[in-house]
Amino acid sequence: MSAKTENNNEAFSIKTIIGPLLAVIVGMIMVILDSTAMNVALPGIVEDFKSDVSTMQWSITGYTLALAAVIPLAGWMTDRFGAKKIFLITIALFTLGSVLCSVAQNPEQLIIYRVIQGLGGGMVAPIGMAMVFRLAPPDKMGAVMGTLGVPMLLAPALGPVLAGYLVEYVTWHWIFLINLPIGIIALLVGMKFLPKVERKTVPSLDFLGIILAPIAFAMLAYGVSGGGKSWSSTETLTGLIVGGVALIIFIFVELRQKQPLLELRVFGSSDFRKGIVIAWLSQIALFGVMIIVPLFLQTVRGYGALDTGLILLPQALASGVIMPIGGRLYDKIGARPLAITGLSIITGALFMLSRISMDTTTGFIITCLVMMGAGMGLSMMAINTHVLQSAPRHLVSRVTPLTTAAQQVMVSFAVAGMTGFLTSRITDHMTETANPIEAAVAAYGDTFLLAAGIVLAGALLGTILRRPKQQPAHAPDDETKDANAAMMAGH
Repeated sequence: MSAKTENNNEAFSIKTIIGPLLAVIVGMIMVILDSTAMNVALPGIVEDFKSDVSTMQWSITGYTLALAAVIPLAGWMTDRFGAKKIFLITIALFTLGSVLCSVAQNPEQLIIYRVIQGLGGGMVAPIGMAMVFRLAPPDKMGAVMGTLGVPMLLAPALGPVLAGYLVEYVTWHWIFLINLPIGIIALLVGMKFLPKVERKTVPSLDFLGIILAPIAFAMLAYGVSGGGKSWSSTETLTGLIVGGVALIIFIFVELRQKQPLLELRVFGSSDFRKGIVIAWLSQIALFGVMIIVPLFLQTVRGYGALDTGLILLPQALASGVIMPIGGRLYDKIGARPLAITGLSIITGALFMLSRISMDTTTGFIITCLVMMGAGMGLSMMAINTHVLQSAPRHLVSRVTPLTTAAQQVMVSFAVAGMTGFLTSRITDHMTETANPIEAAVAAYGDTFLLAAGIVLAGALLGTILRRPKQQPAHAPDDETKDANAAMMAGH
């Protein structure tokens, strides 16, 4: 924090940091919009490339794995090269990846360009938010968090609607091309207003971790994707074995490192282990369903992309309305009742969706989506905060890259696993009926039922959560700020 800011705590207002805030918010909106837009655009892209869902889902899985790969590097890179420089480079890389995606000629190109996008996008939120947090005095942090929370609530709501409009009335290429002017604005505002943060001396980088982590998670996602079709196929076994071995070596390497890429020692806390497993189960089900619902609406029910985006809008709005309530309740009653209640609501909604048929009304689907959004708003912030508070204080700033990167890995597993399972169930049901629509509807029902079972497991695990014990040691002020920033970025 600058001396100037410290001396003017009393006079501080959001206006004094509006320039840096604007640069960060524009960058974050661009990244989050793009992540949510792909869910609605996927069916159109599959059709345009004359490909299939199990191939094209890698445009999402590759992106999330790239995000996971670079998130842990954010802290080291900013300390080594300076936060402003790295933030601008990541915005430029994301914008370049977006332009390349917009001109992709085949599935392979789109997947590669999405990986480039992810390598840029992963660091935008954690670096940008950490920079803004350092500019604000501690007693004004709530106002800053509220302002930074705007893109996190708006972008998931607007992303599907904007993508739906562009896919239906222009072309899917524009969901990427629109990032060019936004990226240029973010770069110009960032160059003008972002402060130069001092570089720090940094430990040597964990190169073995950087190499092993992407291999482990990418191969495991490949194996999970193949497992949806056959758990005994060569592709599935290769992915699971290579990924599993790489993961074991990665864990061994990280536990021996003084400055590991991911701080795995925190799993020594039983409260942390319980919380993160519940978070993973809910993330796998929710993010998997976020892909499956738009596919059902467009490929089975015949809705256009814009109508699909509008049907998804109430879910994001419900989550945005309930999340602040969940945050306030967490301070009073802790994570357990919120996790149990929220995840039970999501389980109920997914079970209702598993009974879906061609006669199911749009109102019924929207009701289920609103229930899911409300359940997510109630439980996710509470679970994530519980996980953060369960970590030893001196490891807080090292834990947030772990949980944020792990969330992206779970998203990649969810997308790969759910689309693989859906494809396999459609094939199975085709042997029972001559009607492909009936087979598809039954397969979607099976997939929603699988997701309901996964969330139910999370809700049951929620019964053993307890309030984290107060840790005696306190993280330095800057570490706490970075932790808050990274936790916000992970929502």
